[in-house]
Parts: sequence; C-alpha cells; structure tokens
Amino acid sequence: MRTWLLGSWSFWALLSAGFAALTAIFAKVGVANVGSDFATFVRTIVVIVALGGILTATQGWQDPGSVPSRTWIFLVLSGLATGASWVCYFRALKLGDAARVAPIDKLSVVLVAVFGVVFLGERLAAVNWLGVALIAAGAVLVALK
Repeated sequence: MRTWLLGSWSFWALLSAGFAALTAIFAKVGVANVGSDFATFVRTIVVIVALGGILTATQGWQDPGSVPSRTWIFLVLSGLATGASWVCYFRALKLGDAARVAPIDKLSVVLVAVFGVVFLGERLAAVNWLGVALIAAGAVLVALK
C-alpha cells in the first residue's frame, strides 16, 4: 500500500493542496508586518535552500549541460510565471482575507484545464468540464463578501 501511495499522482496532489492551504495561512500571518515583495523574497530563499537540501539528500543534482535548450526555455518561463504568481499572491494576501484570496488564486485550476485543452491538446469529458465549472463557481462564491 505504501509503495502505491508514493507512486500515486493523487497522493502527491492532495499533499500539495494541504501544503498550499498552510502556505496561505502562514503567509497571511507572516506578511502582516512586512512588505509583500519582501515576504515573497524570504519565501523564495527558503524554497531554494529546502530544494537544495532535497537534491543533495536524494542525489538529484544534474549537469546543467545535459538539459536540452527547449527544456531550459520552458523551465525559465515557468519560473518567471511562478515568481509573478507569488508576488501577486502575497500582495493579495496583504490586502485581503486569506479565506477569500486563496479560492480566487485557485481559479488557476480552471485556467489550467482551459490552457491544457487549447495549448496541449488535452481532452476533457463533459463530467470534467462540469467539475471545472463547479470549481469556478465555488471559488467565486467563497470570495463573495
């Protein structure tokens, strides 16, 4: 059972959701007495140090020269998008309630579904689109004041 869990995308996705929820709560408290951009900077340093430790512990470091150019381009674009997302997220948390900011941030789930279909050629069944619509509606309803 344990091996199945570690190899299951749903296990890791649920952990991601749990950690994302903690991120919102911890960040809301942490951003209270500092600028949102400085808070994002501190968070980024912590992520870099933690990932460096994980790569060292798992011997996951790779020769940068072994990474194809196309991969570098998309990893850099992903990093820029992540940074922009974090800056916007922390600014939103500084200005609003975590319980309202986080659901709007999670509209990214809806956008990923749409972008996956449009740009990656992925296909979603009607029941999947219903789920996407419910996520969108739920995020908006939670964010209402």
